[in-house]
Amino acid sequence: MQKSILITGCSSGIGLDAAHGMRARGWRVFASCRQQRDCDRLRAQGFDSPRIDYTDADSIRSGLAQVLDATGGTLDALFNNGAHGLPGAVEDVPTEGLRHIFETNVFGWHELTRQVIPVMRAQGHGRIVQNSSVLGLVAFPWRGAYVATKYAVEGLSDTLRLELRGTGIRVILIEPGPITSKLREKAIPIFERFIDWENSALREKYENTLLKRLYEGSGPDRFELPASAVTEKLAHAVEARRPRSRYYVTTPTYIAGYLRRILPTGAIDRILSGV
Repeated sequence: MQKSILITGCSSGIGLDAAHGMRARGWRVFASCRQQRDCDRLRAQGFDSPRIDYTDADSIRSGLAQVLDATGGTLDALFNNGAHGLPGAVEDVPTEGLRHIFETNVFGWHELTRQVIPVMRAQGHGRIVQNSSVLGLVAFPWRGAYVATKYAVEGLSDTLRLELRGTGIRVILIEPGPITSKLREKAIPIFERFIDWENSALREKYENTLLKRLYEGSGPDRFELPASAVTEKLAHAVEARRPRSRYYVTTPTYIAGYLRRILPTGAIDRILSGV
């Protein structure tokens, strides 16, 4: 029988590439998006595309219900992918802003995952794949809110993996570094909504670093890979008989993982403080 996978955040970037890549591998792909217009575009391309907005509990329930109606109540894999950034110094991120990013990047993932687990438990198998980040391994300046969400995802996933041992359900983390996507562009309106950089004690640093990176960009990062690099790891995670618990993607992720294992925190801080 054709295997099924639900992928979130499929309007662009990693999610869109994963949807196309997994369909090419013979999977029935449910490519969900936050906005209905993106779902309509994907349906025109032949995808099942339920609308799932991580900040809308009703859409999570109804979107998953559409998937289960189409499959007869089963789901082989879930790829939690949809997320956004909130750049800015930690001291300038209002609690409302932190709450906002956690709603999408953590709480919505948790809600969808909790609803999928009973389905997979009943069928005796399943793969829950979480798209984390190199920022779930180490912290970079100006990315504190996003780092916090990825650390949370790492902790919840590690715990869930232990709790689901023996059920046939595997919990797997993918940890990309720089990947070609629209994450930076999509972060701009959120930055403008929550960060009052002009009145920040760090205003000069904003002007000399973050604003240029955010609004001007500098082309691809040195080690940037296309979204297909993540899809390749996703395919192994959901198809391998014995998948790994973690999949690193891009050179910076391998370096970060290595440094975290061998260096004391102070040494890592010195290396990353200028990033």
